[in-house]
Amino acid sequence: MVWFRVINKPRGKNGKAIDSSLPKISRNHLFFVGTKVKEQVLILRFHLYYDMNITALRPRFVRYLEPVADIFVKTGITPNQISLLSLLFGIACALCFIDRHFFLGSMFLFISALLDLVDGSVARKIGRQTKFGAVFDWIVDKYVDALVLLGIGLSGIAIINRFIPINPAVDFGVVALAIIGSLMNTFIKPVTYAEIGFKERIDGKIEDPLEGVGFFGRPETLLVILLGGITGFIWLSVIIIAVCANLSAMQRIFYLHKTYS
Repeated sequence: MVWFRVINKPRGKNGKAIDSSLPKISRNHLFFVGTKVKEQVLILRFHLYYDMNITALRPRFVRYLEPVADIFVKTGITPNQISLLSLLFGIACALCFIDRHFFLGSMFLFISALLDLVDGSVARKIGRQTKFGAVFDWIVDKYVDALVLLGIGLSGIAIINRFIPINPAVDFGVVALAIIGSLMNTFIKPVTYAEIGFKERIDGKIEDPLEGVGFFGRPETLLVILLGGITGFIWLSVIIIAVCANLSAMQRIFYLHKTYS
């Protein structure tokens, strides 16, 4: 893993950098450091090869949703209740998918995803970041992921049968593979944190190199489903998830083997 950091050296009134224990280097320069080194720096981190998913962009999305979080704070709705709302919209999405209302279902899924981003911000704003809340949020996410993909499978749409006339059970098998890959790709993280530990927790969220490992995480899964539902290519979304989610899970396994063997 490669880390890049940007030095933010203190400056005097004349704008010149003040000598300190940090290396004499412009704040605009990048330099390589090991994962164990601790410096007082700002910090822009890039994980080359491994860190290639949307998870790293989560703080940016959350920042834009601050006004929405403020609304929930004013209404007095708790973070766990927001998580429940996210689950309900996920269930609504699954029911729509079963009836092949893929566009409407995608709208419900979009709302569910937004609520999932907002609940943590609300918890931070009202000072109610609890360990149960973090676990409950994770459980809700997995229920939504599984139910939404299951809804696609129960809709009976042709996936492989679209190209090859075979047993329809094969199509449901592809959906099952997508569900397994989606869940296992995420399940690797809590197992790793329980057995090995993690670096630190920031604003209730685990901050660890493993968070950036894997090119196809939950955000990518939801994005692919949304695009498929809106464009009418939901069958293609299932194939992409079935392949990419499982490949991403293997990528995380290889990373753990290389790091901890």
